[in-house]
Amino acid sequence: MILYRTSDGLVVVEDNKTYVVGETLDELVARQDAQAFLAERVQSGETVAAPRAAQLLAPIGSQEVWAAGVTYLRSRAARMAESKDASGGDFYDRVYSAERPELFFKSLAHKVVGPGAPVGLRSDAHWSVPEPELALLIDPRGQIIGYTIGNDMSSRDIEGQNPLYLPQAKVYNRSCALGPGILITEQPLPSATRISIAIVRAGQAAFAGETTLAQMKRSPQELVDYLYRDQTFPFGSFLLTGTGIVPPDSFTLEKGDTVRIGIDGIGELVNPVDA
Repeated sequence: MILYRTSDGLVVVEDNKTYVVGETLDELVARQDAQAFLAERVQSGETVAAPRAAQLLAPIGSQEVWAAGVTYLRSRAARMAESKDASGGDFYDRVYSAERPELFFKSLAHKVVGPGAPVGLRSDAHWSVPEPELALLIDPRGQIIGYTIGNDMSSRDIEGQNPLYLPQAKVYNRSCALGPGILITEQPLPSATRISIAIVRAGQAAFAGETTLAQMKRSPQELVDYLYRDQTFPFGSFLLTGTGIVPPDSFTLEKGDTVRIGIDGIGELVNPVDA
Protein backbone atom coordinates (compact mmCIF):
# COMPACT_ATOMS: atom_id res chain seq x y z
CA MET A 1 0.00 0.00 0.00
CA ILE A 2 1.09 3.58 -0.67
CA LEU A 3 0.54 6.34 1.88
CA TYR A 4 0.06 9.90 0.61
CA ARG A 5 -0.03 13.19 2.50
CA THR A 6 -2.49 15.50 0.81
CA SER A 7 -4.01 18.90 1.42
CA ASP A 8 -7.03 17.03 2.86
CA GLY A 9 -5.00 14.75 5.16
CA LEU A 10 -3.43 11.31 4.96
CA VAL A 11 -4.81 8.70 2.58
CA VAL A 12 -3.68 5.19 1.75
CA VAL A 13 -4.03 3.58 -1.68
CA GLU A 14 -4.18 -0.14 -2.36
CA ASP A 15 -5.48 -1.97 -5.44
CA ASN A 16 -6.35 1.40 -6.99
CA LYS A 17 -8.71 2.23 -4.12
CA THR A 18 -8.16 5.17 -1.77
CA TYR A 19 -8.98 5.24 1.95
CA VAL A 20 -8.85 8.00 4.57
CA VAL A 21 -6.32 7.32 7.34
CA GLY A 22 -7.78 9.68 9.95
CA GLU A 23 -4.48 10.41 11.70
CA THR A 24 -1.52 12.70 11.12
CA LEU A 25 1.77 11.25 9.96
CA ASP A 26 3.28 11.95 13.38
CA GLU A 27 0.49 9.98 15.07
CA LEU A 28 0.80 7.13 12.61
CA VAL A 29 4.58 6.82 12.88
CA ALA A 30 4.36 6.81 16.70
CA ARG A 31 2.12 3.74 16.60
CA GLN A 32 3.66 0.34 17.32
CA ASP A 33 1.14 -1.18 14.90
CA ALA A 34 1.28 1.33 12.02
CA GLN A 35 1.19 -1.28 9.26
CA ALA A 36 -1.61 -3.25 10.91
CA PHE A 37 -3.56 -0.04 11.54
CA LEU A 38 -3.38 0.90 7.86
CA ALA A 39 -4.34 -2.63 6.82
CA GLU A 40 -7.44 -2.34 9.02
CA ARG A 41 -8.30 0.96 7.36
CA VAL A 42 -8.12 -0.75 3.98
CA GLN A 43 -10.31 -3.61 5.17
CA SER A 44 -13.02 -1.60 6.88
CA GLY A 45 -12.78 1.97 5.65
CA GLU A 46 -14.86 3.66 2.99
CA THR A 47 -13.26 4.55 -0.30
CA VAL A 48 -12.80 8.17 -1.38
CA ALA A 49 -11.68 9.83 -4.58
CA ALA A 50 -8.05 9.29 -5.53
CA PRO A 51 -5.85 12.29 -4.69
CA ARG A 52 -5.01 14.63 -7.54
CA ALA A 53 -1.39 15.52 -8.26
CA ALA A 54 -2.04 19.11 -7.15
CA GLN A 55 -3.17 17.85 -3.71
CA LEU A 56 0.02 15.93 -2.93
CA LEU A 57 2.34 17.34 -0.26
CA ALA A 58 5.74 16.22 0.93
CA PRO A 59 5.08 13.06 2.99
CA ILE A 60 6.63 14.40 6.18
CA GLY A 61 5.36 15.62 9.52
CA SER A 62 7.76 16.54 12.33
CA GLN A 63 10.41 14.01 11.32
CA GLU A 64 14.08 14.93 10.95
CA VAL A 65 15.73 13.96 7.67
CA TRP A 66 19.17 12.37 7.83
CA ALA A 67 21.36 11.00 5.07
CA ALA A 68 24.06 8.41 4.51
CA GLY A 69 27.01 9.06 2.24
CA VAL A 70 29.37 6.94 0.18
CA THR A 71 27.22 3.83 0.33
CA TYR A 72 27.70 3.08 -3.39
CA LEU A 73 31.02 2.56 -5.18
CA ARG A 74 30.02 5.18 -7.77
CA SER A 75 29.53 7.77 -5.04
CA ARG A 76 32.91 6.93 -3.52
CA ALA A 77 34.63 7.55 -6.84
CA ALA A 78 32.81 10.86 -7.38
CA ARG A 79 33.56 12.18 -3.90
CA MET A 80 37.23 11.27 -4.21
CA ALA A 81 37.50 13.02 -7.58
CA GLU A 82 35.76 16.24 -6.52
CA SER A 83 37.87 16.66 -3.38
CA LYS A 84 41.30 15.59 -4.67
CA ASP A 85 42.58 19.17 -4.91
CA ALA A 86 41.69 19.69 -1.25
CA SER A 87 43.51 16.48 -0.24
CA GLY A 88 40.18 15.04 0.92
CA GLY A 89 39.91 12.11 -1.47
CA ASP A 90 41.36 9.63 1.01
CA PHE A 91 38.56 10.40 3.49
CA TYR A 92 35.90 9.01 1.17
CA ASP A 93 37.90 5.91 0.32
CA ARG A 94 38.32 5.20 4.01
CA VAL A 95 34.69 5.77 4.96
CA TYR A 96 33.49 3.47 2.16
CA SER A 97 35.53 0.64 3.67
CA ALA A 98 35.04 1.51 7.34
CA GLU A 99 32.72 -0.29 9.71
CA ARG A 100 31.04 3.00 10.71
CA PRO A 101 29.02 4.63 7.91
CA GLU A 102 28.94 8.33 7.10
CA LEU A 103 25.72 9.82 8.47
CA PHE A 104 24.81 13.49 8.45
CA PHE A 105 21.84 15.71 9.20
CA LYS A 106 20.04 16.75 6.04
CA SER A 107 16.88 18.72 6.76
CA LEU A 108 14.04 19.74 9.00
CA ALA A 109 10.54 19.36 7.61
CA HIS A 110 10.08 23.02 6.66
CA LYS A 111 13.01 22.86 4.22
CA VAL A 112 11.63 19.74 2.45
CA VAL A 113 9.61 20.03 -0.75
CA GLY A 114 7.14 17.54 -2.16
CA PRO A 115 6.18 16.36 -5.64
CA GLY A 116 5.85 19.15 -8.17
CA ALA A 117 7.46 21.78 -5.94
CA PRO A 118 10.77 23.35 -6.99
CA VAL A 119 14.07 22.23 -5.51
CA GLY A 120 16.62 24.99 -4.99
CA LEU A 121 20.16 25.83 -6.02
CA ARG A 122 22.61 27.51 -3.67
CA SER A 123 23.37 31.04 -4.84
CA ASP A 124 27.08 30.61 -4.03
CA ALA A 125 27.48 27.23 -5.76
CA HIS A 126 28.56 26.65 -9.35
CA TRP A 127 28.35 22.85 -9.56
CA SER A 128 25.03 21.46 -8.33
CA VAL A 129 23.54 18.00 -8.85
CA PRO A 130 20.53 16.00 -7.70
CA GLU A 131 21.16 12.73 -5.88
CA PRO A 132 18.39 10.13 -6.37
CA GLU A 133 18.07 8.00 -3.25
CA LEU A 134 15.88 5.48 -1.50
CA ALA A 135 14.52 7.12 1.66
CA LEU A 136 13.51 5.09 4.71
CA LEU A 137 10.68 6.05 7.06
CA ILE A 138 11.69 4.86 10.52
CA ASP A 139 9.56 4.82 13.66
CA PRO A 140 10.77 6.04 17.11
CA ARG A 141 11.89 2.48 17.96
CA GLY A 142 14.20 2.19 14.97
CA GLN A 143 11.92 0.00 12.85
CA ILE A 144 11.66 0.67 9.12
CA ILE A 145 7.96 1.02 8.32
CA GLY A 146 8.08 2.43 4.80
CA TYR A 147 10.05 3.64 1.81
CA THR A 148 9.85 6.73 -0.35
CA ILE A 149 11.92 8.57 -2.97
CA GLY A 150 14.44 11.21 -1.92
CA ASN A 151 16.39 13.86 -3.80
CA ASP A 152 19.48 14.89 -1.81
CA MET A 153 20.45 18.08 -3.63
CA SER A 154 24.18 18.71 -3.40
CA SER A 155 26.64 21.51 -4.22
CA ARG A 156 29.64 19.49 -5.37
CA ASP A 157 32.04 22.41 -5.70
CA ILE A 158 31.48 23.49 -2.10
CA GLU A 159 31.96 19.99 -0.68
CA GLY A 160 34.98 19.52 -2.96
CA GLN A 161 36.72 22.58 -1.54
CA ASN A 162 36.87 20.92 1.87
CA PRO A 163 34.99 17.90 3.30
CA LEU A 164 34.22 20.00 6.38
CA TYR A 165 31.99 22.15 4.19
CA LEU A 166 29.57 19.21 3.79
CA PRO A 167 26.73 20.85 5.80
CA GLN A 168 26.87 23.94 3.59
CA ALA A 169 26.90 21.80 0.46
CA LYS A 170 23.93 19.74 1.62
CA VAL A 171 21.70 21.82 3.92
CA TYR A 172 19.86 24.85 2.58
CA ASN A 173 16.32 25.84 1.66
CA ARG A 174 14.64 23.36 -0.71
CA SER A 175 17.70 21.11 -0.75
CA CYS A 176 15.63 17.99 -0.08
CA ALA A 177 12.62 16.54 -1.88
CA LEU A 178 10.53 13.56 -0.74
CA GLY A 179 7.60 11.74 -2.31
CA PRO A 180 5.29 11.26 -3.95
CA GLY A 181 4.10 8.67 -1.41
CA ILE A 182 5.43 6.15 1.11
CA LEU A 183 5.39 2.44 0.33
CA ILE A 184 4.23 0.82 3.58
CA THR A 185 5.57 -2.70 3.98
CA GLU A 186 7.15 -4.96 6.58
CA GLN A 187 9.36 -6.59 3.95
CA PRO A 188 12.77 -5.26 2.85
CA LEU A 189 12.83 -4.12 -0.76
CA PRO A 190 14.36 -6.62 -3.20
CA SER A 191 17.98 -6.01 -4.13
CA ALA A 192 16.88 -5.82 -7.77
CA THR A 193 14.79 -2.70 -7.02
CA ARG A 194 15.68 -0.14 -9.68
CA ILE A 195 16.40 3.54 -9.05
CA SER A 196 16.39 5.82 -12.09
CA ILE A 197 16.82 9.51 -12.83
CA ALA A 198 16.16 11.67 -15.86
CA ILE A 199 16.97 15.38 -16.05
CA VAL A 200 15.10 17.32 -18.72
CA ARG A 201 16.37 20.66 -20.03
CA ALA A 202 14.46 22.67 -22.64
CA GLY A 203 12.45 19.59 -23.53
CA GLN A 204 15.52 17.41 -24.10
CA ALA A 205 17.20 14.77 -21.96
CA ALA A 206 20.25 16.35 -20.33
CA PHE A 207 21.19 13.31 -18.25
CA ALA A 208 19.77 9.90 -17.40
CA GLY A 209 21.00 6.99 -15.34
CA GLU A 210 19.92 4.06 -13.22
CA THR A 211 21.17 1.63 -10.61
CA THR A 212 19.74 -1.01 -8.27
CA LEU A 213 19.79 -1.57 -4.53
CA ALA A 214 22.15 -4.48 -5.17
CA GLN A 215 24.90 -1.87 -5.65
CA MET A 216 24.57 -0.63 -2.06
CA LYS A 217 27.47 -1.67 0.16
CA ARG A 218 25.49 -1.36 3.40
CA SER A 219 22.00 -2.61 4.21
CA PRO A 220 19.23 -0.15 5.14
CA GLN A 221 18.89 -1.72 8.58
CA GLU A 222 22.63 -1.35 9.24
CA LEU A 223 22.37 2.37 8.50
CA VAL A 224 19.33 2.69 10.77
CA ASP A 225 21.09 0.90 13.62
CA TYR A 226 23.94 3.43 13.51
CA LEU A 227 21.60 6.42 13.20
CA TYR A 228 19.64 5.39 16.30
CA ARG A 229 22.70 4.88 18.49
CA ASP A 230 22.42 7.31 21.40
CA GLN A 231 19.75 9.36 19.63
CA THR A 232 16.01 9.64 20.11
CA PHE A 233 13.47 10.52 17.43
CA PRO A 234 10.07 10.99 19.10
CA PHE A 235 8.36 11.48 15.73
CA GLY A 236 10.52 8.98 13.88
CA SER A 237 12.85 10.00 11.07
CA PHE A 238 13.67 9.73 7.40
CA LEU A 239 17.03 8.41 6.26
CA LEU A 240 18.33 8.90 2.72
CA THR A 241 20.48 5.88 1.92
CA GLY A 242 22.99 7.32 -0.56
CA THR A 243 23.22 7.58 -4.32
CA GLY A 244 24.64 5.28 -6.95
CA ILE A 245 23.99 7.67 -9.85
CA VAL A 246 26.26 10.67 -10.39
CA PRO A 247 26.18 12.89 -13.50
CA PRO A 248 29.50 13.56 -15.29
CA ASP A 249 31.75 16.26 -13.88
CA SER A 250 30.83 18.55 -16.78
CA PHE A 251 27.15 18.61 -15.71
CA THR A 252 25.48 21.09 -13.39
CA LEU A 253 21.82 21.76 -12.79
CA GLU A 254 20.29 24.93 -14.19
CA LYS A 255 17.19 26.90 -13.34
CA GLY A 256 14.32 25.53 -15.45
CA ASP A 257 15.52 21.92 -15.45
CA THR A 258 13.15 19.15 -14.36
CA VAL A 259 14.37 16.24 -12.22
CA ARG A 260 12.47 12.95 -12.48
CA ILE A 261 13.42 10.18 -10.03
CA GLY A 262 11.75 6.77 -10.10
CA ILE A 263 11.97 3.77 -7.77
CA ASP A 264 10.27 0.47 -8.54
CA GLY A 265 7.16 -0.07 -6.45
CA ILE A 266 7.02 3.51 -5.14
CA GLY A 267 6.46 5.76 -8.15
CA GLU A 268 8.14 8.85 -9.55
CA LEU A 269 9.18 12.07 -7.83
CA VAL A 270 9.19 15.05 -10.21
CA ASN A 271 10.54 18.49 -9.28
CA PRO A 272 11.42 21.55 -11.31
CA VAL A 273 14.64 23.39 -10.48
CA ASP A 274 14.62 27.01 -9.32
CA ALA A 275 17.37 29.33 -8.14
